[in-house]
Amino acid sequence: MDIQNKTVLILGAWGLVGNAITRKIINENPKRIIVTSLKKEEAESYAAQLQSEFPNLPDNYFIPWWGNIFVRNDFKDIDRFEILNDPEKRSILLKDIMEELTPEVLKASSIYQLLVKYKPEIIVDSINSATGIAYQDLYTTYHTIKKTIENNESKEALIEETEKLLCTQYIPQLIRHIQILYNSMNEAKTKIYVKIGTSGTGGMGLNIPYTHSEEKPSRVLLSKSSVAGAHTLLLFLMGRTPEGAITKEIKPTGAIAWKRIAFDEIKNRGKPIELVDPSMENVFKLEEELTLNLEEKIKTTGETLKSVFIDTGENGTFSRGEFEAISAEGQMEYVTPEEIADDAIFEIKGGNTGHDIINALDNATLEPTYRAGYLQHTAVDKLEELEELHNVSSVAFELLGPPRLSKLLHELNLIKKVAKSMNKITEMSAEELSKGIYNLLLENEQLRSEIISIGIPILMPDGKSLLRGNDMKIPPFRGENKLKISEEKINLWAHDGWVDLREKNISKWKKRINEIMEEANSISPEDTSSLHVRNKKYWNNFEIIDIGKVVSWIFIHEEKGKRMKS
Repeated sequence: MDIQNKTVLILGAWGLVGNAITRKIINENPKRIIVTSLKKEEAESYAAQLQSEFPNLPDNYFIPWWGNIFVRNDFKDIDRFEILNDPEKRSILLKDIMEELTPEVLKASSIYQLLVKYKPEIIVDSINSATGIAYQDLYTTYHTIKKTIENNESKEALIEETEKLLCTQYIPQLIRHIQILYNSMNEAKTKIYVKIGTSGTGGMGLNIPYTHSEEKPSRVLLSKSSVAGAHTLLLFLMGRTPEGAITKEIKPTGAIAWKRIAFDEIKNRGKPIELVDPSMENVFKLEEELTLNLEEKIKTTGETLKSVFIDTGENGTFSRGEFEAISAEGQMEYVTPEEIADDAIFEIKGGNTGHDIINALDNATLEPTYRAGYLQHTAVDKLEELEELHNVSSVAFELLGPPRLSKLLHELNLIKKVAKSMNKITEMSAEELSKGIYNLLLENEQLRSEIISIGIPILMPDGKSLLRGNDMKIPPFRGENKLKISEEKINLWAHDGWVDLREKNISKWKKRINEIMEEANSISPEDTSSLHVRNKKYWNNFEIIDIGKVVSWIFIHEEKGKRMKS
């Protein structure tokens, strides 16, 4: 797409890659650029620096925004450890991650508020998301809770550590982030989203010598790769969603360098490394125990570590020796941020760099085949033949899911047994159909049992009576065994997974069948091209109801669940 006069959001703009992308995308003449960072001072200073470097651009051309995009807006400027150690905030964070995505959770999120405020047509996400999520270090949290259990600490302490453990689960956090990102981009009408991802190991394999513990490779490092892979597959699905933003990912498989080379203080997590008193008096005897964290700290000299270094942005500050080792041929080697920026901008403009991993996955996956499509008719014919032989209706078993699929199939099968054809459904009133289905179920004990035995209850025409089995798929069990009933909840549960015999639901079925017939009748008999699939012949001239075909039409039209790529 054309970048000119578009609002561009650079997530992680202060970082190494974000910096390069920001500077290069200016040449494409966007309308404005929102530059973001985790910290306020970083975002504001970077925006001010850019404004001074490009004085010909309008005031407020570079708009700073800061905060954590993985939490709600109220928490975006709060350190994660502070959130985890505050019972009230931790409880909110846990619900935001683990419970259903409600409008309240969506609208409270920082990424939603950012996107809705500025409505960027283009987003380039250069935040190292996999590192941010995986380096919360689930394993350290596990050891803490294990120690809590072993020491038989209080119930309150166990609850606290368990909540922290749940808050550090990688995949639920990632899933919620993608859910919120997708819905936020839809509302902001974002056109294209480009992610700068990671392989987690700089392109190396399980033999990577740069680890974070005694393991080779470490579990934490592999967690980063796992999150990066899961992130890619979720973006792959987002890219296959109709009417959403075009989704691309560039995944560098090498170290990324560099931002600057200098002589200065060496810092760890933003703080200078203090030099420790090297006196031989501090030598410890190795006897029965080795203390990892000293109660009485060794004194420092008052000086800080200073040296020559190469700053690789988010990836760290390396010495000459470290950089030479990691970038040597046959090791991690490296790629420059400018090369990544060039690829990202070229992909935004519709170019094909060959480095978009989403497109690569599209091309590498095994899609539905001609042979399978041809044989589908054979399978359906055989299923129908066996149905007639054994005098049964093969409707739904609730093994595929979701419950709504089973609910729709069983509802239409009941309507089919009463009305026989699509034409007849349109002729009968909703009241007649509802009463006919109810009487059919009264007479047919086997049919009733088959429905409720798979976890699909039957809501009676009065809307107040429910026939059910031992299990119910909807509502799902969420820790509470008793739920308060309301009209709103009944409507929700009936929609999601109850066979609903109320007249208003039968009226909805009549409307669906009318729409299907109108759609098919609108196709001219003279049009024998390949344009149309669901013509009158597909629907058996409305005389025979294939329940699976009808429900697939519902999923495409009502659920907006059409497959985008074949």
